[in-house]
Amino acid sequence: MLSVDAHAMEAAQAELTEQNIDVVRLAYSDLIGAERGRDLLVRHFARTVGDGVAFCRSIYGTSPMGDVIDIDGGLSAGLPDVLALPDLSTIQPVPWEPGVAHVIADVFNPDGSPAQESPRTVLRRVVERFATLDMKPIVGPELEFYVMEESAGAPNGWKRYGEGTGNVYVAGYKGDPENTLLASLRRLEAYGLDVVAANHEFASGQFEINLWHSEAMDAADRAFRFKNAIQELARMQGKMATFMAKPFNDEGGSGFHLHFSVSSPDGAALFDDPQGEDGLSQVGRSAIAGILAHAPAIAALLNPTVNSYKRFGPDTLAPWLIDWGLDNRSAMVRIPPERGRAARLELRLGDASANPYLATAALIAAAYLGIRDKLEPPAKLEGYGYDVTKAAKLPGDLPAAIAALEADTEIADLLGPQFIATFLAYKRNELERFAQWVTDWEFREYSYHL
Repeated sequence: MLSVDAHAMEAAQAELTEQNIDVVRLAYSDLIGAERGRDLLVRHFARTVGDGVAFCRSIYGTSPMGDVIDIDGGLSAGLPDVLALPDLSTIQPVPWEPGVAHVIADVFNPDGSPAQESPRTVLRRVVERFATLDMKPIVGPELEFYVMEESAGAPNGWKRYGEGTGNVYVAGYKGDPENTLLASLRRLEAYGLDVVAANHEFASGQFEINLWHSEAMDAADRAFRFKNAIQELARMQGKMATFMAKPFNDEGGSGFHLHFSVSSPDGAALFDDPQGEDGLSQVGRSAIAGILAHAPAIAALLNPTVNSYKRFGPDTLAPWLIDWGLDNRSAMVRIPPERGRAARLELRLGDASANPYLATAALIAAAYLGIRDKLEPPAKLEGYGYDVTKAAKLPGDLPAAIAALEADTEIADLLGPQFIATFLAYKRNELERFAQWVTDWEFREYSYHL
C-alpha cells in the first residue's frame, strides 16, 4: 500500500490556508513532458491526497492527438489506475493565478511501488545510481522556444510574433514589440524557477531563457514547470508558445542545452583539475566519453519526435556529429572556458521538445557509464564541425534513434526496462501514424504534375 505522511499533509494544508491559497494544482509529467494533473481544494487537501490521487495509467500511453496506445499494464489490462502523491517540498504559489499553488507529484502503483513509466521515477533511478559513486549530478537547463500569434493568412493559422530580420541577442521592444519576454522573466522569477537571463534568439519570435544550475532532480522540476509556465503565459496573451524542435521551414530550430557537472558530497567541483589535460579531471573526461559512447541511444530521448531530426544538419548550430570540443558551438559536447567551480560540459544535442526529466536522465545516465568505466574520449574537435571525416553522424531520424536506444542495453538498464518498453511502444505508434498522414509537402510536390 502507498505510504502517506498524514501529519505532513495536514501541516501543508494549514500553511497553505494561512497563505490564502485555496486551490492546489497537483501536477506531474506525462511521457512527452506535458503537464497532467488535477486542481484540489485546500480545505480538503489532506483528506483528498490521503490515499494518493488516482489517474488512469494510460495517460502515459496517450498521444498529443488523444490516441490511446496499449502500453504494458494499460489498455489491454482494463485501463487501471496509478496514484499521484504530492512532493510537498515542491509547493509553489502561482503568481499569475491568485489563490493557487502548484505541487509536483510522484506517481506510484497501487501497491506503493514507483510507477516505472513516470519520467520523474526514471530520473530518480539514475540519480540514485550516481550516488553509488559518491557523486551528485548538477544540471543547468537552457531552453529556446517560439512565440506565435494568430494569423488568418497563415496556412496553419499562426505566424511568428515580432517578425523582423537579424534580431539575434537584441533586448527590449526591437525584437519583442510587446515586451513579452521581460514580463515573462519577472513572473517566472516570482514562481521560484531561479531564472537568470533571457534573450531574443536568432529567429523572429524565438527566445531563450536560462535557468541556474542545481541538483539534477531540482533542475528537471524547474525546467518542467518552466515549459508549462511559458505556454500558460502565452495563452493569457492570446498567443501560443511552442517548444517544437523546428516549427518553420525557413528558420532554425529550438534547442534544449544542458550544462552538466558533478560534485562531491561536500560540494567540490569534480570536473576541474588544473593539472589535467585542458584543465579537466579524469572524471570530467570520462563523463564526456560516456556521453559520446551512448549518443545514438540518448538521442531518442533528447530528440524525441519525428520533427526533431529536421533541426539537424551542417551549418545549423545544432549538432550533427558525435564529437566534443573546447568552447566550440559546432560540437555536440562543448566545454565552456570556465574552470574551477564552474568547470562543466554543455550537451547541445537536445531540442526543446524533449521531456526535461528524460533528457536529464539520458545525459546523466551516459555520463555515469563513462565515469564508472573510466572511459577516455577521442581527440577533440579542432575548428568548425560538420565534417563527416572527423566523427560519426548522429541518428538521422527517429526510427534510427529508437533502434539505437533499444540496442543499448546499458542505458536501458539504467533508465528501467519497463520505461523503455513503454517509450518504444509510444514512439513506434507515433511513427505509424506519421507514415499514414498525407503532408503538405507531398501535396505540393506531387499534385500538379502527377
